[in-house]
Amino acid sequence: MLCARDFRFPLGKRTYVMGILNYTADSFSDGGLYNTPEAAAAYAQAMQAAGADIIDLGAQSTRPDAELLTCTQELERLEPALAALRGNVSVPLSVDTFYPACAKAALENGVAIINDISGEFNGEMAALAKDYGAAYIVTHNPCGAGMEATYPDGIVNAVRQFFLDALNLAAECGLPRTQLCLDIGLGFGKSYEDQLTLLRELEWLKFSGVALVAAASRKRFIGAASGEKSPQKRDPGTVAAHTAAIAGGADIIRAHNVAAAVQGARMADAIYRS
Repeated sequence: MLCARDFRFPLGKRTYVMGILNYTADSFSDGGLYNTPEAAAAYAQAMQAAGADIIDLGAQSTRPDAELLTCTQELERLEPALAALRGNVSVPLSVDTFYPACAKAALENGVAIINDISGEFNGEMAALAKDYGAAYIVTHNPCGAGMEATYPDGIVNAVRQFFLDALNLAAECGLPRTQLCLDIGLGFGKSYEDQLTLLRELEWLKFSGVALVAAASRKRFIGAASGEKSPQKRDPGTVAAHTAAIAGGADIIRAHNVAAAVQGARMADAIYRS
């Protein structure tokens, strides 16, 4: 069971779809499309209608070479979006941030999940999740988007050890496993082959009672495998990658095209979870 404030997500029964809401001008796939409060609210409602289980709001692009906003800048951008979304969707909201101050502001506006792609287990984030009863997503990300780290013992062993460390740190902080999510970090610090290997061997990264996240949507390795240069045209490849993740035990998939992700997840669930 994943607990996120008043929301409950039983694990193993079906796959949950997290819809991506980029409140940015420079995200790699849809930057600039939803970066007004009105557009953000309308798109969040559309994703909910398409079957999204979670809406993930991000005010800072994490694409390669993106401009890094300060905490103050991100918070100034985030607050109007939070105000526009509050009360306009009934599914839980997630905030994609690595700044504890931004996470706290989001939690105070009713957000139920902290999605932290910083690549480290942040004790301050964990304390916020514990205090608010929120879920905390911790992502394997050793060196950022567009970069490649080396893994002497192999990528699967490296991610598994990172997850084990996160589980131990969560226990030390008193954060229950039911409020922790582990994200394999597709697109962050991994080669093309690393990412295929993670999807192929995902079952080795699944821990009982802990939600596992796969966020492959429209990423470069899908373009490399499919030959599709345009991120907006990579949704079929995204569904294939997420199907592999579901077969390996992923509980949550993060997607730009919610309708395609929901249909793909339902088919994969019928095969692998029936």
